[in-house]
Formats: sequence, structure tokens, C-alpha cells
Amino acid sequence: MAGLQDAAKRMLKNAKPVGGGLGFILGGAAVVYGIKESIYTVEGGHRSVIFSRIGGVQDRIYAEGLHFRIPWFQYPIIYNIRSRPTRIQSPTGSKDLQMVNIGLRVLTRPNASKLPLITQTIGVDFDEKVLPSITNEVLKSVTAKFNASQLITQRAQVSLLIKRELTERAKDFHLVLDDVAITDITFSREYAAAIEAKQVAQQEAQRAQFIVEKAKQERQQKVVQAEGEATIAKMIGEAISQNPAYLKLRRIRAAQAIAKTISQSQNKVYLDANSLLLNLKATDLEKDLKR
Repeated sequence: MAGLQDAAKRMLKNAKPVGGGLGFILGGAAVVYGIKESIYTVEGGHRSVIFSRIGGVQDRIYAEGLHFRIPWFQYPIIYNIRSRPTRIQSPTGSKDLQMVNIGLRVLTRPNASKLPLITQTIGVDFDEKVLPSITNEVLKSVTAKFNASQLITQRAQVSLLIKRELTERAKDFHLVLDDVAITDITFSREYAAAIEAKQVAQQEAQRAQFIVEKAKQERQQKVVQAEGEATIAKMIGEAISQNPAYLKLRRIRAAQAIAKTISQSQNKVYLDANSLLLNLKATDLEKDLKR
């Protein structure tokens, strides 16, 4: 019996350090967990507000960096305040009752000074709740002021008007619009076919007009050419009548051209003087000069 008691004492004695070490480890883990839960980090381009289980959303806005909170009683709500793109497609009607599908790309961000109010009234997913409704509303109201053709020819003006009205509308929900751009405009199949047919007709009309102008220019060119040839013939006739030697000179030049062509040919050619137009006699020239 005494031996059993001694063995039990030794076991209890050995068990005390183990229990104390486990308690120390658990205590240290609790302290580390408490510290970890008491701090949080706000990354760059973000802001946070604190929700308290006792007082609700606090008015203070926390900037980037390390911050403290009371575990379980408080937890942070972190917002991304950088501009984020949102694409929205909206089918609507134009002023001339044509169906138009307009694609819009919107860069939006929350107003950092109004984050507590946004948390209370809208929530973290403000862009999904607010943007589709106000964008469709503004697109329909602006598109109704323009004809379908004006949406293409006056695209910059339409985009500017959409941005102006959408910016004013987003202020009601404490949102800031950095940029609004029209990405695409598509019309109904029937209207697109009508536009294509109109463009083809205009091109055909321009082509026909070009052909007419070309014919006029060619006719005018022929008239000028005929007038020039008539003038040349008249001048040659006058030169021959006033100076018969002119005809002799022309025959000499023609003979020179023929002789040059024959001399450059590889074939042998035998011609008489009459064929070369060289049958010119001084007596004939003197007779012509006497006349």
C-alpha cells in the first residue's frame, strides 16, 4: 500500500508541470488571439467605418493603416474608394421612335466623406443597387431628345449630356462619377438595313453624277482639241498659200523621219527617191519661190 501511495505522489508531482505549461500556452494563445482580433489594417485606396453592437455605425472614418477595435463589440466595414468600371446596356427609344441599344461604361466611386451614411442607407454593394436604375433612367431621358441619326453624328454631345445628368443624379446617393463614355450604339435590324440602303443609293447617285461630269469634261476636251486642230490646219493652209516653200520643208522633214526609221531597222530596204519623198528639185523650188 505504501508503495502505491508513493507511486501516486510521484505521478501527481510529475503532472503539475505539464498542467501549468498547458495553461500557460492556452493563456498565451488567448492573448495573441485577443491582440489579433483587436487590430485590423486598411489597405491603400480603401476607407473603413466601425459598426458597434451598442451604438451602431460610428461617424468616424478610418484612413489607410493599422487601427484598433474592441473584439466582438466592434467590427470594421471596409470600402474601396477607387474608381471602378461598370458596363451597362440599356435598350431605349429615340425621338423618332427608333429602338436603340446603348452601351455605357461608367467609372464610379463612393464619396469618402459620406461612407457612414452610405453604410446606413445603401450598404456596401451600392454600385449594384444604385447604378443600374439611375443609368437606365438617365439614358432613356437623354436618348428621347435625339433622333436616331443624331445619336451617331452628335455622339460627343450625347455623351456629355448623359454624363452631366448622371453626375447630378448620382449625387443623391453620395456617388462620384469620374467618367462616362458611350461604348457602342446598335439599332434594330430594320433600321440598320434602311440606313445601308440609303447609303448605297447616295453612293450610286454620286457615281452617276461623276459619270455625267466626266462625260462633260471629255466632250469639252474634244471640242478644244477639234478647235486646236482646225486652228493648226488653218495656219498651215495660210503658210502654204503665202510661202509654197513651206510644203517643201515639210516634205524634207518627213523624208528625214522616214530615213531615220529605215536606218535603225535590221532589215534591208530598197526604195527610190519618190518613196523617200526626196524627189525635190531646185528648179521646182525656184519656180515656187518665183510664184
